[in-house]
Amino acid sequence: MKKKWVKEEAQIFPPSSSTPASEKNKGVGLASGLKAVNNNTFLEKSIMLAEKVPTRNSILFVWLNNYAGILLKTPTKTLLIDPTDVKQKSLPKIDAILVTHEHYDHLDQHLLADIQKTNNCAVIADQTSADKLKLLIPTAKLTPVTAGDKTKIGDVTIKAEKCRHPAASPVTYIITSEDGVKVWHTADTLPYPEMAQIGKTEQLDVVFCTVGIAPGTSPETGSEIAWLTKPKIAVPYHTNTAENQKKFQQILKKEQPKTTCVIPQINKPYVVTKGEKQT
Repeated sequence: MKKKWVKEEAQIFPPSSSTPASEKNKGVGLASGLKAVNNNTFLEKSIMLAEKVPTRNSILFVWLNNYAGILLKTPTKTLLIDPTDVKQKSLPKIDAILVTHEHYDHLDQHLLADIQKTNNCAVIADQTSADKLKLLIPTAKLTPVTAGDKTKIGDVTIKAEKCRHPAASPVTYIITSEDGVKVWHTADTLPYPEMAQIGKTEQLDVVFCTVGIAPGTSPETGSEIAWLTKPKIAVPYHTNTAENQKKFQQILKKEQPKTTCVIPQINKPYVVTKGEKQT
């Protein structure tokens, strides 16, 4: 399938049995309740979310709803992105809340305010969402951002990037952990040409790819995001049907076999480890 902005090459999904042995234990390993092993099978293991702290060179993520709600834990910080349709009591201690735009499935002002008050955490938000929150969140805790802005939460770096979505001032976020694990939360953006350069520059480990619900999005547009950015792991989200995720998986399996496709389950934790062999 030809793409609009990049030359034709690639594939996606866990590396096949034909993958050269020299490639199999490189780069980013996966656990989730999943732990990648070198024959590309996965072992189930239970993870207590509130107690689980990622080890060095690792991050943990949980998909929280049918949209772009993500809980992301690094070794020292816990970030909550676009929290809607979540129960506050189910959340661990939060260090920062990130908001990509003002739509109902990404911003619940009163839920966010309650979570912020409980945790006394920072809030990083696109300008429109920040304007909606300014009467609910202490000024010292609220940081409006536009594409290109960088913010630090301890040793974790958060960079706002462009978002191609019909909202007032939407952004996406590239999150770099203390150990350099890079995650791109792409909100519900459509693909855009600059993603190719961003992927090349950032050398992304995990990219979340919208495959439904949002205007114009589909498994095909989600796979194009993965194609452009070429992450180690691609995660199809922002959908209420497993069919969209499976179609994304099928498309990418043909196009980018060096990338692992992880179909997440809601409220299930996944651990990603960078630069270590999985045994």
